[in-house]
Amino acid sequence: MTSDIGALRLALPYLRPYRGRVILAGIALLTSAGLLLSLGQALRHLVDAGFASGEAGALDRTALALFGTVLLLGGFTALRFFLVSWLGERVAADLRRDVFAHVLSLSPAWFETARTGDVLARLTADIALLQALIGTAVSQGLRNLVIGLGALAMVLVTSPKLAAIVLLIVPVVVVPLVLFGRREKRLSRTAQERVADVAAAVEEAISGIRTVQAFTQEPEVQAGFEQRQEAAVMAAQRRIASRATLLFAVVALGFGTIIFALWVGGRDVVAGRMSGGELAAFVLYAVMLANAGAQLSEVWGEVQRAAGAAERLFEVLRVAPAIRIPAAPRPLPEPVLGRIVFAGVRFSYPTRPGQWALDGLDLVVEPGETIALVGPSGAGKSTVLHLLLRFYDPQEGHITLDGIDLRDLAPAALRARLGLVPQDPVIFSEDAAANIRLGRPGASEAEVRAAARAAAADGFIAALPAGYATHLGAKGVTLSGGQRQRLAIARAVLRDPAVLLLDEATSALDAESEQAVQQALAGLSRGRTTLVVAHRLATIRRADRILVLDHGRVVASGDHAALLAGGGLYRRLAALQFDLAG
Repeated sequence: MTSDIGALRLALPYLRPYRGRVILAGIALLTSAGLLLSLGQALRHLVDAGFASGEAGALDRTALALFGTVLLLGGFTALRFFLVSWLGERVAADLRRDVFAHVLSLSPAWFETARTGDVLARLTADIALLQALIGTAVSQGLRNLVIGLGALAMVLVTSPKLAAIVLLIVPVVVVPLVLFGRREKRLSRTAQERVADVAAAVEEAISGIRTVQAFTQEPEVQAGFEQRQEAAVMAAQRRIASRATLLFAVVALGFGTIIFALWVGGRDVVAGRMSGGELAAFVLYAVMLANAGAQLSEVWGEVQRAAGAAERLFEVLRVAPAIRIPAAPRPLPEPVLGRIVFAGVRFSYPTRPGQWALDGLDLVVEPGETIALVGPSGAGKSTVLHLLLRFYDPQEGHITLDGIDLRDLAPAALRARLGLVPQDPVIFSEDAAANIRLGRPGASEAEVRAAARAAAADGFIAALPAGYATHLGAKGVTLSGGQRQRLAIARAVLRDPAVLLLDEATSALDAESEQAVQQALAGLSRGRTTLVVAHRLATIRRADRILVLDHGRVVASGDHAALLAGGGLYRRLAALQFDLAG
C-alpha cells in the first residue's frame, strides 16, 4: 500500500473551472489568518498600554480596535467557510457525475465481477470523503499552517528564549504525525472496504427480498449482514484508536510545552526581564501554535482518509471500457437492411476464459429473415444476441451488419438500430409511460399508447391507479412477470428497430397474453431481420429458419418439420423442452 497522497490529484482538474472562487477563498483565508495573528499584538498593547498605564482612554481605544479586528476576523472567516463549502459540494457533484458516466460506459464484462454495493459505496461514501477534504479539511489545514508559521515567527520575535523551548518539541510532534498518518491511510482504506461490504450485503438482500422471504432466510441474511457490519465497526474502531493516540501525543506534547514555557516566562516577568504584555502575547501565540499543530494532525488524518478514497475512485476511472469506440466510426447505410454475418466467431466470457461460448460459429441471416435459435442451455443462443449488441467483442472471427464489421461502428449507433426484448426485462422506478419511452425517448403520448396496444399492455396499464402515469416501483415489483415482459415488448415496438432481438420474449406470458403478443411480434418482425431465442413451439413455427446450436456451433438448420423428421438433437429437444402440444 503506497503511503503518499498522490491519488488526491484526482480532484485538481475539478477545481480548475472554479479557480476564481479558489483564489477568493485563498485571499479570505490569508486575511483571516493575518487578523487572528494580529490579536496577539493587540493583546500585548491592551495589557501594557491599557492596563499598565491606568489611562481609561487608552484602554477604550485599544479595546475598540480589538473589537473591530474581531468583527473583520468573523467576516473573513465566514466568507472562507462559504466559499470552500461551496467548492466541496460542486467538486463532489462533478466528480460523482463523471465516475457514474464512466461506470455506464463500461461493458457488461466488468459488471460480471464488480459488486453493485461496492460501486455505490465509491459513488457515495468515498466521494463524500473527498468533499469533506475540499470543503473543510484543506481550508482548515492551510489556515492552521499559515497561523502556525505566523505564530512561530511571532514567538521568535516576542521571546527567543521561550521560542527555543517550544521549538525543541516540534520534531517530537512531527514524527508521530507522519508515522501515524501513514497508518491512518491504510486503516481508512480497510474501513472503507468493509463499509462497501455492508452496502453490497444490503443491496443483494433488498434486490432478492422475495427469494429471501420465500425460503425463510431472513435470520441467515440478517446474521450475514451483522457479521459484515461488525467487521466494518471493528475496522473503524482501529482507525479511531490510531487517530486518538495521535491526538493524545500532539495535544499533550504541545500544551505541555506551553505550560513549561509559561512557567519560565512567569519567572522572567517577576524578575523584570519581560513585560506582562509580552508574556500574554507569547502565551497567545504559543496556544495558536499548539492548536495549529493539533488541528494539522486532525487534517492530516482527513487527508489520509481522502487519499484512500481517491485511490478507490481511481481504480474505477482507470478501468478502460472493453468495447472501444473507433476513432473514425463508419456510418451504417440508410436504410439499414439487416443482413447479419457471423464468420468463424469464437468467444468466451471474461469470467470463463478458455471455455468457448461460441466455437467457430458461422451464420448468415438475410435481410427481413426471421431466425429461431434453439439448443440446450449453454449452447450459445443468448451469446449471439449479446455479441450483436456489442456488449462483448469476439476473440476470433468477425460479425458484420450490412457488410460493416461491428468493431467499425460506434456502439450507440449500432444499438440504436437494434431492438431487444430480454427474457428478464428490467423495469425502472419510473411511471409506465417513461418505461415504454426508453425505446424512443422523444415519442409522443399517442405513440407510447400505440406501442402498448401492439404489445397487449394497454389493458393492464389503463387499469393501474394512475394509468400510464403510475409509478411501477423498484424493478417493477408491482407488476407480474408477464406484465413486465409486455412492457419490454412495447419498448421494442416503439423503437421500430431494423433488427429485432427476442430472448425468450414470451416465456412469462399466459396463454391468452401470449396469443396477443405473438400476433404483435409477427407484425413487428414483418419486413425486418429478427433473431429469436425460443423454446415455445408457436415462436419456432413462425421462423423462416430454425438453427440448432450446440457447444457454440450450428449443428442443424431447417424448418420445424424437416428438423423433427431428421431426428438428432432437435427431436430430443422437442420431446423434452418444446411445448409440442402448442
